[in-house]
Amino acid sequence: MTARIGVVTFPGSLDDRDAARAVHLAGAAAIPLWHADAELYGVDAVILPGGFSYGDYLRAGAIARFSAVMESIVRAAGDGLPVLGICNGFQVLCEAHLLPGALTRNQHLHFRNRDQGLRIENNTTSWTVGYQPRQEIVIPVKNGEGCYMADARTLDELEGEGRVVARYIRGNPNGSLHDIAAISNAAGNVVGIMPHPEHAVEVLTGPSIDGLGIFTSVLAHLGARV
Repeated sequence: MTARIGVVTFPGSLDDRDAARAVHLAGAAAIPLWHADAELYGVDAVILPGGFSYGDYLRAGAIARFSAVMESIVRAAGDGLPVLGICNGFQVLCEAHLLPGALTRNQHLHFRNRDQGLRIENNTTSWTVGYQPRQEIVIPVKNGEGCYMADARTLDELEGEGRVVARYIRGNPNGSLHDIAAISNAAGNVVGIMPHPEHAVEVLTGPSIDGLGIFTSVLAHLGARV
């Protein structure tokens, strides 16, 4: 049976169609989920895409966390549903307290858009099982509020529990503490990543196809779970 991956659209989402295409290329069915609809329609996993949900009013992700679909996602994530937040989706996950810390203005106060080197630090999450330990990949980053911040205790917990999923290499584009590009919850089913794997799934349009592994990883995870 083909896996069904929900892709949420908020007002202001920009990369929902790109995420849906990446899901399709990975071999799954992309199921559109609307922000105002609490129903998840039996999806096997959920992606919160990049963009500017609700115009980033108040702060990035702050309003999206109160949407009807997020109430359902928070409950389902607690029951083990794989959830991936990309860029603005990462911000939403932090605002919804599915992940710790916060994404703040880039340290240099400039929007950063470039192909970015990452190192996969944890390949045991639902979204990274297809990578090798410490594998280096290149995917685009494009954000103005991508600087990951957390207090010392939270950073120690993330490092000590192996919950830093990916780290920036060959330059930190936004000043994130510990060069953090992606983190997970304790169970490993919820992952937030600031760079955009959905923009590195085809040779024609991306700097690599390194991002496709994020989407095939969750399919491998779902297959193993079944």
